[in-house]
Amino acid sequence: LDQAGRKLSLGAWRKLSLEGRERLVALGSSDEVDCAAVFEVLVDAEPAAEEIAPNDDRELEAPPLELGAALGEEAADLSSAWPRLTQIERFALQHLAKRQSFDRLRVAFRELSVRVLADEEPAPGLTHLSERGEAHMVDVGDKPPSLRRAVARTVLKMKRDTARKIQDGTAAKGDVLATARIAGIMAAKQTPKLIPLCHTVALTRVVIELEVDASAGQVVVTASSEARDRTGVEMEAMVAASVALMTIFDMCKGVDRGMVIGRLRLMEKRGGRSGTWLRDEG
Repeated sequence: LDQAGRKLSLGAWRKLSLEGRERLVALGSSDEVDCAAVFEVLVDAEPAAEEIAPNDDRELEAPPLELGAALGEEAADLSSAWPRLTQIERFALQHLAKRQSFDRLRVAFRELSVRVLADEEPAPGLTHLSERGEAHMVDVGDKPPSLRRAVARTVLKMKRDTARKIQDGTAAKGDVLATARIAGIMAAKQTPKLIPLCHTVALTRVVIELEVDASAGQVVVTASSEARDRTGVEMEAMVAASVALMTIFDMCKGVDRGMVIGRLRLMEKRGGRSGTWLRDEG
């Protein structure tokens, strides 16, 4: 409607036939908006659609300045991603910026930029092995930097009383959760020193989430890592989750040496040539 230069009231929208509404949705979701087809649907609108200045961003070679300002630090990839976005994607970003829904805007742009800036084809085989089967560090010098994100999760099983002490902050060694968060963040930064073939990446964000369930006697550790770089951050997330969990173990082993470390697994990765991967827990 914006790109066809028409404004439709909510009452008029509701009075349109289901077929007409479905048609408008389909027209708005296409790469190119067929304005003539939009006008055909609006013939039956009651009250009639108001004529407004068309908002056709196909002519915008560069993203609007206000969109970059709204994205803040996230705007680093905006100029590269903008030409590859569809009209509906551009509209959605501008609409969120106009409504000052900045958190939703950043999440939406992060998802879109990961997709449009990813390389086309994933590299086949095990890239850490040379043609002769020898371990080596992969050359990523020619790969373009893009937004990378990974999430890892693990769980520490324990006595319910131990979990309750952690939850209440009454453990003998102090604030277990705060210490574990710091440990996980510090560990993520040390990943290249621990994993031989890892590259050093410029981490932009590491988050450690700790979910204590005293009734189940467990702490779930979720670590997420982000970077705008040439290679992924899966190992940073895995190391962060592991060390955060082991810190909890260390701080509570005096009262519960029977704690059991559960499975550590990658939950998701985004960015790069292989795009998005999400774990199917089923």
